[in-house]
Amino acid sequence: MGVIIVNKNVILKAIGISKVFNIGKKSELKVLKNIDLEIYSGDINLILGASGVGKSTLLHILGGLDRPTSGTVIFEDKNIFEFNDEELANFRNTKIGFVFQFHHLLNEFTALENICLPGLINRKNKKEVFEKARYLLNEIGLSDRADHKPNELSGGEQQRVAVARALINSPKIVFADEPTGNLDMENSKLLHQLIVKLNRDFNQTFLIVTHNQDLTQYANNIFKIKDGIIIKES
Repeated sequence: MGVIIVNKNVILKAIGISKVFNIGKKSELKVLKNIDLEIYSGDINLILGASGVGKSTLLHILGGLDRPTSGTVIFEDKNIFEFNDEELANFRNTKIGFVFQFHHLLNEFTALENICLPGLINRKNKKEVFEKARYLLNEIGLSDRADHKPNELSGGEQQRVAVARALINSPKIVFADEPTGNLDMENSKLLHQLIVKLNRDFNQTFLIVTHNQDLTQYANNIFKIKDGIIIKES
């Protein structure tokens, strides 16, 4: 059998992204300075940097959760900041999966139901959504925890459920903001293994903000932010 070559396409491009915060009547804080960035489909991408350098700010801008002071984000050849509020919300719900440091699961719902929520909000077929949620639970190794509520799950299990929830709408890219920030070393390792598995098995694209250097061994691309500027390390 010959070597299978996967053609990677740029699915997200940031052009000249700057973000300035007004911190007083005459004072400004320039967090991001004219950042350019390209993300290819099927890659695991990391954004590294010290606390407070703007990693999460950049991630939120790229995902349409925040707007830049200047600059453009192109997703599949469309400028996301030309969308109206409804179009932007639809873009976030259908094209992007989000995983945060805090899992943000809803305590009144089971693990299975939490995973289903974005699909149901997107008005997808209920039966199909639940079938996919059960499939994802199996993929993350928690099929036996489907009916457990978040307070009956460990921190690592909760975060794995949050990853599955991010995948329910088959997003083009998953943004993760310090996904292991509240996990111990063992659970961090398990979550890293899950990310690698999802990338390998489904060609899932990830853009991950992290302090955890352990994930660098799995990354296709590593970016570092310092003094508001982004540098591609590898």
